[in-house]
Amino acid sequence: MNSTNTHLKSVGYILWIFGFTGSHRFYFGKPVTGTLWFFTLGLLGIGWLIDLFLIPAMNRRAARIYAPGAADYTIAWILLTFLGVFGVHRFYLGKWFTGLLYLCTLGLCGIGYLYDYWTLNGQVHDINSR
Repeated sequence: MNSTNTHLKSVGYILWIFGFTGSHRFYFGKPVTGTLWFFTLGLLGIGWLIDLFLIPAMNRRAARIYAPGAADYTIAWILLTFLGVFGVHRFYLGKWFTGLLYLCTLGLCGIGYLYDYWTLNGQVHDINSR
């Protein structure tokens, strides 16, 4: 069991402000419900409000299942969110080929960018587990 904090609770709360998009759920490694929140505007705002109280539990869960290491989850998420279509998060993770591919294709026309919202925590975990 890993008890090291891999995700920042403060970042989770900042993302919660935009929680009707599911961003905080993606950050804490819940892509299915993140997608559900995205398409339903946070379950019409009800789930979004409930999540205000669930963020500490999501943070503890992320600390248990994701490995800490050289790659920082928060930095990777910030890079994906703001520069993901240019592949900057992939360069940060040492994935030079796909980083260049994203740079030349704007995140494979956005599809790779969306894919990384589903898989970024796992990508960082795999790098940190080596």
